[in-house]
Amino acid sequence: MNLKAGFSKFLSTEPERLHFAAHSHHAWPDVTADAHAQSWRDAATHWDDKWEGIIADVVPAVQGHIARTLALSDPSAIAFAPNTHEFLVRILSCLDVSRPPSVLTTDAEFHSFRRQTERLAEEGLVELDIVPAEPFDTFSERFAERAAAGAHDLVFMSHVFFSSGFVVDDLAGIVDAVARDDAFVVIDGYHGFMAVPTDLSALESRVFYTAGGYKYAMSGEGVCFLHCPPGFGRRPRNTGWFASFGTLTESCPGEITPYAVDGMRFFGATFDPTAFYRLRAVMDWLEREGVSVADIHAYVGGLQRRMLTALEGIAHPDVALANLVPGLDARDRGHFLTFRTPRAATLYEVLRDANVVTDVRLDRLRFGFGVYQDEADVDELLRRLALL
Repeated sequence: MNLKAGFSKFLSTEPERLHFAAHSHHAWPDVTADAHAQSWRDAATHWDDKWEGIIADVVPAVQGHIARTLALSDPSAIAFAPNTHEFLVRILSCLDVSRPPSVLTTDAEFHSFRRQTERLAEEGLVELDIVPAEPFDTFSERFAERAAAGAHDLVFMSHVFFSSGFVVDDLAGIVDAVARDDAFVVIDGYHGFMAVPTDLSALESRVFYTAGGYKYAMSGEGVCFLHCPPGFGRRPRNTGWFASFGTLTESCPGEITPYAVDGMRFFGATFDPTAFYRLRAVMDWLEREGVSVADIHAYVGGLQRRMLTALEGIAHPDVALANLVPGLDARDRGHFLTFRTPRAATLYEVLRDANVVTDVRLDRLRFGFGVYQDEADVDELLRRLALL
């Protein structure tokens, strides 16, 4: 499989640049350019009436693609928002506020969740129960034990940790361990969706799952989604007018605020639909090419192994197998390689000077891989790295 030719518009802007930050901002395939323009053409053609086509055609098409990718049976259970933080706040607004809700999570969650919940905890509005991600080989067991022991209102964890690429391999076991049947269980799938094959069919009646187009779905910002299990969060306090889109022409009896019964109950307000066109185009393109998430994962895994094998001969003091997180014995990993080193920030800048784009998080340097790269790109990365 080689999809690199399908990214010519992005890659031609600066041919000598090596972009190894797919985990941060994935290149967009060429098909997104016309999709982006089609959104404009539809707006110019239909003006106010464009929303009828967006809600009736574009949104269901994207819902269908997401549902098939995750083995979900009901595409209408999928809601959309410009970012996952909006979903986080909406889910928090569903919890019982007669006392501070108890939140079970990890110390490896993305800043959006960490910052918001820590700020709420500062004022005693939530109680945080945080499980360390490391050691990785015991994480699932430790997290499941804590979930079974506590009466948490919200259980929130990532499928793939953004700070390491570690893949939680026992989602079902952890979900089954949650003590309360009415607890909200949320899986942050942003580093897993369209990267790590994911089958949610056995969990769809129990878990929320959120991700978006910015990374491995290759369609940029502005289109994030939430799978909403039936019966959970029927009436979020944080709500926008799209949450009752189907009832806009109906009268509301009394003072009861109406909500959709499907995933639309978690919609917010007016959004920019352009990203939906891009995501639909990307998913249509992959279908035409016959490329599955398993194919993508295998391809990227091959590029990662090529780099790791070559590192033995380079003997770089920082980008070395001894600094790999998680280590070589990891059963699986996300689509980036993480190296822990106190010189991570310095190396990031040195690599930028060598026209190599990576990413740094505190003491961790991350190299992201995608289908817009090939073995020659990896070899050139290694050549430049050897000169540093």
